[in-house]
Amino acid sequence: MLRFSQVDVFSAAPLLGNPVAVVHGADALSDEQMARFASWTNLSETTFLLAPSSSEADYRLRIFTPGGELPFAGHPTLGSAHAWLEHGGTSRAPDQVVQQCGAGLVVVRRRERLAFAGPPLLRSGPVDPATLDRAAAAVGLQAGDVVEAAWIDNGPGWLGLLLRDADAVRACRLDAGLAGGLMIGVVGVGPGPGPGGGADREVEVRAFCPSIGVPEDPVTGSLNAGIASWLAGSRLPLSYVATQGRALGRRGQVHVDVVDGVVWVGGDTLTTVRGEVDLG
Repeated sequence: MLRFSQVDVFSAAPLLGNPVAVVHGADALSDEQMARFASWTNLSETTFLLAPSSSEADYRLRIFTPGGELPFAGHPTLGSAHAWLEHGGTSRAPDQVVQQCGAGLVVVRRRERLAFAGPPLLRSGPVDPATLDRAAAAVGLQAGDVVEAAWIDNGPGWLGLLLRDADAVRACRLDAGLAGGLMIGVVGVGPGPGPGGGADREVEVRAFCPSIGVPEDPVTGSLNAGIASWLAGSRLPLSYVATQGRALGRRGQVHVDVVDGVVWVGGDTLTTVRGEVDLG
């Protein structure tokens, strides 16, 4: 029996963010056990906390979707750091936690709310016309509906589509067959106020990723980090709050700050389930 937490991320109230299942002390588990449990939970991500192999890390994290393992993901990073600290984890530095994962070392800042430093983009730049046409069609659009498109891949493989406004984002409808293996992030920016109380922009985000068994992810840290790397300082301010999850009945809020070129993505975290899990 292993300790288990389920943490709601990007919401201060339960059941309105994106849950992540966290298994503590998972060092003895096999890859097959981890993948099977992640498929069984059927959450967008399930994580496993292990002892670090790097002297610079406080813990090691493996991240699984129902369809396979990811090198990095945002809401699992925040939720797992929350669970690790809640269960007595002691970090080397009082103001931060260092997570080791497939993408390397990720710093999680400890302030009013947890925030991770977005990893560097593995792929950036323009999207070829054929891929853009397919991505647009997969979310119910034509290429002409897209204001701007770019690869914003920081691990999961995100392709970003900027639409004319938040209403256009809310109107998107997924065709999973057309999406194929694409991980499509859609963002719309309009006049505020946004959810940050005084923000001058409304930023609406949706994440479509059927290839990993998640048709639409409720609230997505890695995508929001990629969007900020792409648009903050030009079409977006350097500090803002994005909303995500309305189409799924959620009210996620993602706090983004770009400081000295580093993208910080933060959100409230709240444990909703505590207990033990038997993985056989």
